[in-house]
Amino acid sequence: MAVFEYKGINTQGKAIAGLIDADSPIAAKAKLRKEGIFPTFLTLGGDGSSSKVHEFHLSDIFERVGVQDVADMTRQLATLIGAHIPLVESLTALVDQTENLKLKKVISSIRDSVNQGSSLANALKLYPKVFSDMYCNMIRAGEASGNLDVVLQKLADFTEKQLALRNKVMGALAYPVLMALMGFGIIIALFTFVIPKITSLFSSIKAALPLPTVILMATSNFLKSYWFVLIILFFLALFLFRRFTSTYEGKYKFHKFQLKLPVYGKMIRMISIARFSETLGTLLASGVPLLAAMDIVRVIISNLVIQRVIKETAESISEGQGIAQPLRASGEFPAMVTHMIAIGEKTGNLEEMLLKVSQSYNGEVDRSISTLMSLLEPVMIAALGLVVGFVVISILLPIFKMQQLVGR
Repeated sequence: MAVFEYKGINTQGKAIAGLIDADSPIAAKAKLRKEGIFPTFLTLGGDGSSSKVHEFHLSDIFERVGVQDVADMTRQLATLIGAHIPLVESLTALVDQTENLKLKKVISSIRDSVNQGSSLANALKLYPKVFSDMYCNMIRAGEASGNLDVVLQKLADFTEKQLALRNKVMGALAYPVLMALMGFGIIIALFTFVIPKITSLFSSIKAALPLPTVILMATSNFLKSYWFVLIILFFLALFLFRRFTSTYEGKYKFHKFQLKLPVYGKMIRMISIARFSETLGTLLASGVPLLAAMDIVRVIISNLVIQRVIKETAESISEGQGIAQPLRASGEFPAMVTHMIAIGEKTGNLEEMLLKVSQSYNGEVDRSISTLMSLLEPVMIAALGLVVGFVVISILLPIFKMQQLVGR
């Protein structure tokens, strides 16, 4: 069966569009007519062949498959497989249940590949933008071990945890960034439009103006006359930064600098360690070999410093060493983490110990985000207060001076 995209008119005379599952275009049209829909356009969702010239759809550009969509699909598939429903029938049920049109087409194509004899892992690998290497390798391990439903359940849990962590970090940074942008905009407007009108009153003072007032007027005049210079400098700095980080060594140095920053660097390190331990533990528990799991984990870690450590550790493992010693020698992993991993290696419970490390560090990440938020807000308020205080003092000082001159 294939998925067809259609446009038509229902019995109430309203335009309607959607997807329908059928063996052929004729069967699709017959199925639509039974549902009271008269098709005006019908196209095969998979390869784009159609009964008419293919039309342009905004959904082809704007609709995407999100992480939550994949997590929901994975959990539903785990439930269906766990209920001993055959894989092809389970995928067919997913096609009917999925609301995301793009994901519906992807699942339909995967189902067709599986129906033709392909493994589920190989079919998923055809869509790397939707399903990561880690996802495909875990599915492959689940198929090989006969525990596909258990692996799917673990994948759904893992995907949702990673999404929750990302949303937590992005949510924590959204408010400070918005506040910083608004504060910067207010300061620029103040120096460009408000202050020049106030300081123009001081031009009649023949006596020397106080130093803060002189600095304020000079800054205001510069921003009013040469505001475009700041924009040019900003984009120049952005261009130079992007050029510097476009090379591996430049990006590596920047990531190393990030790890040395107070609070923020610690949070980045903990997020990387939590992701490393949780992903590696989940892969090992699903039956993925250690070296293959290390290669997958290395790819999903964004910080190049931690990534290089994982690569060097994998090389050491291939030479017969364990995991804990290379991680400890790198100096990038805390002693507690390497100690727990070493215990896991000795007792044969490495995956369980890794998952305990991830659980501990996920809690640390939560506390670090709270600490970062508690530090950022007062620092930003204090910075804005200093700027406003400087402006007020710079304006009041010449006013007091004018009163003294009038008093004489």
